[in-house]
Amino acid sequence: MPRPPLRFGVAHDFRCPPGSPYSLQDVYAQTVEQVATLDRLGLDLVWFSEHHFVEDGYLPSFVPVAAAVAAVTSRVRISTDIALLPFAHPIRLAEDLAVLDQLSGGRMELGVGLGYAVHEFRAFGIPRSRRVSLTEECVDILRLAWSGERFSYAGKRYQFDDVLVTPAPVQPGGPPLWMASTSPASVNRAVHYDTHLLPQGPRPVVLDAWREATRAAGRDPDAYRVGIIRNVFVTDDRDRDWPPLRDGERYRMQVYGRFFREAGMGGAAAFDERDRIPQRAIVGDVGHCVAELASFITEYDLTDVVTWGSVPGVPPAQLTPMMERFVTEVVPQVRAAVGP
Repeated sequence: MPRPPLRFGVAHDFRCPPGSPYSLQDVYAQTVEQVATLDRLGLDLVWFSEHHFVEDGYLPSFVPVAAAVAAVTSRVRISTDIALLPFAHPIRLAEDLAVLDQLSGGRMELGVGLGYAVHEFRAFGIPRSRRVSLTEECVDILRLAWSGERFSYAGKRYQFDDVLVTPAPVQPGGPPLWMASTSPASVNRAVHYDTHLLPQGPRPVVLDAWREATRAAGRDPDAYRVGIIRNVFVTDDRDRDWPPLRDGERYRMQVYGRFFREAGMGGAAAFDERDRIPQRAIVGDVGHCVAELASFITEYDLTDVVTWGSVPGVPPAQLTPMMERFVTEVVPQVRAAVGP
């Protein structure tokens, strides 16, 4: 099977920290406008993230924004990094993705994970101990729901009898699935469910082990997509442009660090694990960004690289010129350097 071609994209989480000189409505409008612009310039991907009950308005529902983006784009593929399956009803999610696939002309994908933030499970009234079973059963049901056939399901968390989900997705079998890989258990889960991979953490644990396990299962890891978020900010004046973006990235990491601490996962130290796949920002002129990004893709054998198209505390429109340069100046040279 031929290796999947390289793809590049932007990610958005729709955040407006308290005290920002713009509104959350501005964030939504500017984000949709940015993605439409980048789609016209040849962008491959847009990913939406998901968290709940965050004071800055962090995107809790990717479905409506995916529909809004589908309506103003024609090329870009739309996915999540990640959708939190314990909080989704599997039949409703299957229906939502099928409708989105119809609206977008078959451009939907879905990245999924367990979730970890204690406050989210508490607010939804779901024991965190159930996150594995809820996630795995949801994936089972999505696959059945997108088969085009009636199905029944009897699991530990969900039971359904003689269900036919309509409409069917445009893509046979439904939108391609990705799974987050953060531990040996999640690596085994991605191999078991035969999905693309979103690795985050120490390379030997979340990436190398997945490749070994995929080969052991009799499959070729090069047939799958491996994607990650890593910021690329294109600027000819780093001293001028980086400080406000750096502040926004520090804020982003502080929020995630709080979630990690509450979940007993080490706080900010979780981002400094030994051998961790690097996600620190690449900031500089076109030549610098091309060299760094090409080296990164080659070293980790990636197929999909996505940069945040927005930063908390900075209006998305302010980043749009950087994203335009990423798509039109950096990406073509990276493709030339590492292959299509």
